[in-house]
Amino acid sequence: MPSILVIEDDDAIQSLVEDALNEGGFETAVASTGEEAVPLLKGGLVTYRGLVTDINLLGRFNGWEVARAAREVDPSFPVVYMSGVAADEWLVQGVPNSIMLRKPFAPVQLVTAVSHLLNGCLSPKAPDGPSG
Repeated sequence: MPSILVIEDDDAIQSLVEDALNEGGFETAVASTGEEAVPLLKGGLVTYRGLVTDINLLGRFNGWEVARAAREVDPSFPVVYMSGVAADEWLVQGVPNSIMLRKPFAPVQLVTAVSHLLNGCLSPKAPDGPSG
């Protein structure tokens, strides 16, 4: 079962995301800050198959920076961003071949986005992903 790292500092949204992914057949690990997430991604103790991250996080690292750290480990690491206010920055800040979900979103949209990335359904110049 693919393990997805979820980074979200709002407990209610964190729970919603975790439940949606679990019901969609994914294992999840949860971090509340980028400072928690980056060592998990780079540590290699668990091999995560994808990242779902909020953009505006508590602490020093935002979601853009966490995704870039994940891509340092694996240049094709699947990334799904979630944001209500920073979504417009995705084309400039987002990593190539990522997906942005604008809050609020339906749980099925999240599961579909993660599934598409894991199955390689986005091409390098996909219209719904930054081309980098």
